[in-house]
Amino acid sequence: YRSHLPEIILHWSNLTFLGNQVRHRSTDAQQTHSVVLLQPFKHIVLPKSVTPCVPLQVRRGPRTVQSETKYVELLVVNDFDLFVQMRRSTPQTRNFAKAVVNMADAIYKEQLNTRIVLVAMETWSTQNMVSVGDDPLVTLRDFMKYRKENIKEKSDAAHLLSGRTFQSRSSGTAYIEGICSPTRGGGVNEYGNVGPMAITLCQSLGQNLGMMWNKDRATAGDCKCPDPWLGCIMEDTGYYLPRKFSRCSIEEYIQFLQQGGGSCLFNKPNKLLDPPECGNGFVEQGEECDCGSQDCSRAGGACCKKCTLTHDAMCSNGLCCSRCKYEQRGVICRDAVNDCDVPETCTGDSSKCPHNVHKLDGYMCNAGLGRCYGGRCKTRDAQCQALWSHNAADRMCYEKLNTEGTERGNCGQDSSSHSWIQCNKQDVLCGFLLCTNITVKPRYGDLNGEITSLTIYHQNKYLDCRGGHAVLEDGTDLGYVEDGTPCGPNMMCLDHRCLPVTTFNLSSCPGSSSSHVCSDHGTCSNEVKCICDADYTGKDCSVYDPIPDPQPPDGPEKYKGPSGTNIIIGSIAGAILLAAIVLGGTGWGFK
Repeated sequence: YRSHLPEIILHWSNLTFLGNQVRHRSTDAQQTHSVVLLQPFKHIVLPKSVTPCVPLQVRRGPRTVQSETKYVELLVVNDFDLFVQMRRSTPQTRNFAKAVVNMADAIYKEQLNTRIVLVAMETWSTQNMVSVGDDPLVTLRDFMKYRKENIKEKSDAAHLLSGRTFQSRSSGTAYIEGICSPTRGGGVNEYGNVGPMAITLCQSLGQNLGMMWNKDRATAGDCKCPDPWLGCIMEDTGYYLPRKFSRCSIEEYIQFLQQGGGSCLFNKPNKLLDPPECGNGFVEQGEECDCGSQDCSRAGGACCKKCTLTHDAMCSNGLCCSRCKYEQRGVICRDAVNDCDVPETCTGDSSKCPHNVHKLDGYMCNAGLGRCYGGRCKTRDAQCQALWSHNAADRMCYEKLNTEGTERGNCGQDSSSHSWIQCNKQDVLCGFLLCTNITVKPRYGDLNGEITSLTIYHQNKYLDCRGGHAVLEDGTDLGYVEDGTPCGPNMMCLDHRCLPVTTFNLSSCPGSSSSHVCSDHGTCSNEVKCICDADYTGKDCSVYDPIPDPQPPDGPEKYKGPSGTNIIIGSIAGAILLAAIVLGGTGWGFK
């Protein structure tokens, strides 16, 4: 200890004693270090590596599509028949619809980490604004047209709650994978009590989210429903109200998200149908924060009290909030899910992760074999694999069959005459989807008509050409090549035509031309905005602005903790002081 005595004397004036804590203020760095002495006279051990007195900030990894909470912003329209069922009372009709949505929300929240948030409601109290007939698919088409032309409120999906029943095997219908689309994001649901109608809403929303309605697979293999009595929500089984999604339905939903679908679900709503209420977990007008949700309470309960940020707090929760402070610019808060997605990064001045966007249509993907369209990588092989579990057929098959203009090869049907349209030679790869060795039944939808089958001998080999019309519940025929699929060098399919990629306006972002996109330092998004690479900013990504090295909020020394020398000084000084007090007390006792 003698060798350290000069240091002890030097630092003595900078020592402060608070209970069992010794605080030392360095004269050179003007830093304060704390050492806790639980037992001043025993076991003063210097560890091999000093543990910082301030815990290291644990930086969360970016959320995945499963772990991040999703939000379906739902608009509900109550038709005149439902209004009549509710004794022609608008308040009673609205309360009934709210109860239906709340029950559906509870099911989605528990099993899919997805919230059904009611953002707007309309009640037809005088007459139906569209024809609501026996066929739910016809009603759906008319309702979606009404939505596009007459409803101004924005939502991820719009659903009609009807007071009548439909003449169909299911209690409603919706467009498959239609969520986020103003023309396909919707469904219609027939009348029932709160429970049955909530399950119908779960089913139709499930279709919007990529879940398939399939009565055949419910009793087969891995898709067998685990509860034969209650059944599963997307399966035609059970004897009472199902409350669970099967494993296959959940996997279909996750796959839909991982493939780039449902990009609008990752944006948390800030305006609900009901008036603002502190404690509902949504930051609304007049609130700085709202820790009503469990996630917020765990992550930022100390940062938010009664919907007001506590002292010095910048935020309470969010993907870009950590310990009441904003995450640094450039921290990834949402990873890309595929080749056609872009990772979102924190801005440094907000707790929210930026809106979920993807690459503009036309970007190359899948090692140059596919093109991005609607956030997904499109190839004929991928479509054949998804529908028939086999690869796409040779180009010669498309040239042979799709130029026929028959049921077994065409470029669609004429809407008025319903006759098959013959493909032009340059459009053959955008018509009927032809694959190899396909099975009798498609994986999705119902087979309409016979399987097309043709064998061609070409260049000393036999080519297998097969296809089929697989029709979904919403009338969509999966048996055609999808829009956005490559059909030649710098060419893509659109409405069964093969068009130049330039048609899709890839160079419409700022700082873009025929040879440059976003000044070569960014990616053009589906919002026609540049998403800049790290170290670049500006609308056109032309400004070089390197991200500084991460620094703790209170200075560079915050995470280093006290040095070993200061631990020695604090420990010995504390021991000397305590010894002096004890000896002094003994001396006074002798007096």
